Formats: sequence, structure tokens, C-alpha cells
Amino acid sequence: MDVGLLGQFVVNGMMLGMMYALVAVGFTLFFGVLDVIKFSHGDVLMVGTFAGFSTYLGMTAIGIDNAFIQLVGVLVIAVGSMATLGAIIARYLVLPLKSAPPLNTLLVTLMLGTVLREAIRLFYPDGSNPKHFPSLLPTESWSLGSFTLRADSVILLIGGLLVIIGVNVLINRTRLGLAIRAVAQDEETAKCMGINFKMIVLLTFALGSGVAAFAGVMNGLYYNEINFGMGLLLGVIGFSAAIVGGLGNIYGAILGGFLFAGLQTLGAVALPFASAYKDVFAFAVVIAIIAWRPTGLIAEKTSERV
Repeated sequence: MDVGLLGQFVVNGMMLGMMYALVAVGFTLFFGVLDVIKFSHGDVLMVGTFAGFSTYLGMTAIGIDNAFIQLVGVLVIAVGSMATLGAIIARYLVLPLKSAPPLNTLLVTLMLGTVLREAIRLFYPDGSNPKHFPSLLPTESWSLGSFTLRADSVILLIGGLLVIIGVNVLINRTRLGLAIRAVAQDEETAKCMGINFKMIVLLTFALGSGVAAFAGVMNGLYYNEINFGMGLLLGVIGFSAAIVGGLGNIYGAILGGFLFAGLQTLGAVALPFASAYKDVFAFAVVIAIIAWRPTGLIAEKTSERV
């Protein structure tokens, strides 16, 4: 294979891996703090992307045409609104079911995802058709043979990396992160130490949902297209990445995201009819890895309670 084309696949794989990792981090945060799987996570991502898109349309309508200001507005509204939605979901759907069987929370969040998806399809103007997401980043590119590196790809990769680093610093280097880790390790002891359990849960769900919205905007900026069903596949892949990396471990979620993207890229390069089989190949390998390592590649650290 041509080296330039191989480099193109590597860049594409890194972009996918960054988006998958951001989605997987949300699943890991939710499970780590409350031991729940929020299956509406992918659809929250989709709603955040549409919120950002609507912000762009609104800014354009009132005459704001500066791309940087539009980008900032899109990110602030998308991330902020989905952080709020994530906290609302935690407060009114997840916490009330805390003592119920886990299947109840799974079903409620699964149904919520369907509600969000169908609401966009039915009530958003022409919501059943794909939307052209604006190009708000520089469009310059650099070519070396058959390899082309786009400026927007570099910016998106750096932005995604900064978000992942920021989440890692918040969890491991701040008092809020210490409280989140304390609740994740032992809820009752954390309460006895004066930690506001409900507030930590709300903030954690807000954080995970906001990060997912950022991933959705990344997806829109990279592919310049969004649709009401985009969160379904991204949610499944993000959840698979969190599982294969080690559910409850942020580093495992990041590893799982890039692993899944690498498998898709490998499938696209090595398999015949690549576009048709790359997802099948990636999921098949992930199934094999989970069968081999049921706890994930990086198992969550647990402590025995006595």
C-alpha cells in the first residue's frame, strides 16, 4: 500500500479514536460513580450536536458571521446544555431508581434515548434528513505525495486531547475529583466524610454528558454532516470501547476508544469490500477480546469492603 494512503488511514483512525474515547469516558464516569449504564448517552451526544447546529443557525440569522465566535458559541451551548441535561437525567431518572434493580435504570435510559432521537426526527425542522454542519475551522491542508493533512483535523485532535487531559486532571488532581473517586470507591464512607453524594452524582453526569457533546461537535466539524441517528452507533461503539478497555477505568476507556478505531481502520485497509465489513470486523475482534478478558484490558481497581 502507498505510504501516503496509509498515513491518511492513520490520521482518520486517530480522529475516530479521539471521538470514541470521549464517549467512552462518559460511560466510565457514570458506571464508576453510580454503577449504572446510561444507554441514552449516545442520543444525548446527538442532541448536543443539534443544539450546537441550532446555535450556528441563530448566530448566522442575527448577522454574526465570524467563524471563531460561531465556533465558541456552538461549543458553549452544546456542552453547557448537555451538561445541564445530564444533570437533569441523573436527578429525575437515575437517582430515584438507585435502589431499584439495575435493569430498571437500563430500560429507562434506553427508552429515554429513543424519546430524544424520535423527538429530533419528528419536531426538529426537516429532522429526518441529514444536516450540513458548517466548516468553522481553517480549511488549509498540507500535502506530501498522496498524504494530505488538514488543518481542521490537527485542531480537532489537539482539542480532543486537551479535553481528555482536562478530565484526567480534574479526576486525579482536584478536590472535586477526589470526591468523585471517593464516591466511586465507597458511597457510604464518602457520605460519612461529609461529601454531598447527590451533588457529586449530578456533577459527574454533567461532566460526562458535556464531554459527549464535545465529541458530537467534533464529529460534525470533521464530517460536515449530522443526522438524528448519529448517536446510536456512536453510543454503541463508545460503550463497547468502555467495556473492552475496562468499565470504570478512564484510561481503559481511552485505550478502548483508540483500539476500536484502530480495528475499524485495519478492517478498512485489509479487508475486501472494506466499507461494508470494517464495523463487523471491529465488533468481532472486540467480542473475542471480551471473551478473553471479561474485566477489560485495564480492569477497574476495586477494594474489598469489610
